[in-house]
Amino acid sequence: MAITEDEARKVAHLARIAVKDADLPALAQELNGILHFMEQLNEVDVEGVEPMTGVEPMRLKRRQDVVTDGEMQELILKNAPDAREGFFAVPKVVE
Repeated sequence: MAITEDEARKVAHLARIAVKDADLPALAQELNGILHFMEQLNEVDVEGVEPMTGVEPMRLKRRQDVVTDGEMQELILKNAPDAREGFFAVPKVVE
């Protein structure tokens, strides 16, 4: 599959890239190179290859899903302009 200059112009327009008419042949050539490389990648046999999270085989670290209050209520309320009875105090909005 080859990208023409008209298709390169359309791609540039869709990508919101300003490309001069003189630069369209170079852009079309670059896009053709990218498509050619993608075709080469499609030829790679990946049958039986498992997806991986990184280059080193390891399990993702897990932690217990425990609900806590963060044990920082006093520190957080210290930054509030008005705090009462352990909560943020805000002005009444609805009457």
